[in-house]
Amino acid sequence: MAEIIFQNRADAIKFHHHLLKCLNMNANDSIIQLYKDQHIVNVSDCPDFFHQIKQAFFQFIIEIKRDDWFREIIKNQFFYEDEEEQLQILEIIYSILEGQREDVAVTLKKTNVEPLIKEAIHHVFQGNLSFSFDSFVKFRLRPYFQLLQNYVEVSIDEFKMEQEYQMFVHMLRGFLAGRESKMKTLHLLIDDEILVFNEQLEEIKRGDLKRMIDRKLLVNHPVYVDSVSIAPLLSLAPKTIYLYTRDAEAPLVRTIKNIFEERVIMKEQGALYKLKEQIEKLADT
Repeated sequence: MAEIIFQNRADAIKFHHHLLKCLNMNANDSIIQLYKDQHIVNVSDCPDFFHQIKQAFFQFIIEIKRDDWFREIIKNQFFYEDEEEQLQILEIIYSILEGQREDVAVTLKKTNVEPLIKEAIHHVFQGNLSFSFDSFVKFRLRPYFQLLQNYVEVSIDEFKMEQEYQMFVHMLRGFLAGRESKMKTLHLLIDDEILVFNEQLEEIKRGDLKRMIDRKLLVNHPVYVDSVSIAPLLSLAPKTIYLYTRDAEAPLVRTIKNIFEERVIMKEQGALYKLKEQIEKLADT
């Protein structure tokens, strides 16, 4: 009979349940036992189950314990004790792991530690198996813990930037709420360049746009507001913005949608040119 010793009873129970599930057994099966008065999981060293037990142990580390360790790093090393903030940081971490934030992932070294973990597991699962889970983690999983910490650091940076972004959007919504609309409808094209058109689809030149900007906006919020797109839009405060673009998820497009909310009506980029052609034909008749 082999044994894996845990300092933490909760870890022993988690592994015990995980192992039963992986081996498709129930708690009464004699092949796996969890001592009630000690934090030890006893497992039969039957060769038929040995490979499955090693695989289950590997999954326990990279699936179940990984989440626990992420939370510990967030709380104990970076002092985020609020559970809601922890959850938001975890969501960012897993979005990176799932490949949803490629721009962030490039800052992390592409280190595949899974072979190292498997090799460490293979080493301890030899001969008369009896080892401490916590000692195994401490001495053999250091590269893995460094990788987890790197993910947390990058995700916290993203979390802080997202908080700042939400404050920025909230602040500009407040500015917009107190503005009187100086234009009923505005057409905005965001492509390689940004073009603004009035209700008659006449282009408003950049120099004219700059003259329309409320200077208080740039004085009060100089860091956050650019003078090409957001500042003129906020100053004019149109009731409706027809936004034409090929990429509805581009950062500037998303920011305008977040600030102006229901005022924004998304359109395909080509729709602007068709509309201009129709107006020009009407003007020629």
